[in-house]
Amino acid sequence: MAKRPAWSISNDSVICKEFEFEWNAGFAITQKQKNIMNLHESIKKETNKTALEISSKGTVSLGKDIGAFSLKYDDRPLENVFQSSKKFENGGPYEDLLFVTPKEAKKDERIRNSGELKSFCLDGETWPLEPKTLFYDYIYVKALIQNYEMTLDLTEYDWFTDIEFNPKKSINCQARSVSVYKLLQMKNIFEVMETKDKWIAFHRKYVKG
Repeated sequence: MAKRPAWSISNDSVICKEFEFEWNAGFAITQKQKNIMNLHESIKKETNKTALEISSKGTVSLGKDIGAFSLKYDDRPLENVFQSSKKFENGGPYEDLLFVTPKEAKKDERIRNSGELKSFCLDGETWPLEPKTLFYDYIYVKALIQNYEMTLDLTEYDWFTDIEFNPKKSINCQARSVSVYKLLQMKNIFEVMETKDKWIAFHRKYVKG
């Protein structure tokens, strides 16, 4: 058995909950899809709601299309924008990472060997590390808006998952970011994207998990 988080909206806030399910070991995509199915069945059984996998490992085209490795921010892969915005104590931001593949950007040695992460820098603005997923959620939601405007139809799904995400190893998760987009859409408050201060205030108030 294994536990993995999923994100949803409750009481006008993004929430996170862990669900237990039967785990299938192995790196083959078929094994990962079995795990997705088991996780979603657990969510359905416990909440009577439907889940969408946000990753290239899913079987629903919508979840694949809005995954981090498919989305673009200002015509650059989202993953590259995220990695190239990192400012470390001993270097960065490494803007040349905008011009490699997403996998190369994520695995670049400088990301691991430049000391402590201090902030994010993008379009002339410096973003703080707290709240922890503030910057990633911002660029992800903005990429969704750039690609789908404010009309992405997520009404069929109440929970969002990413089978590759392990909260013991990572902080940011595309499933959380999609939930944030859905909340903005539900409340019709996309204007919080207008400034960094508005986004910080929104994130602190409404992103609980």
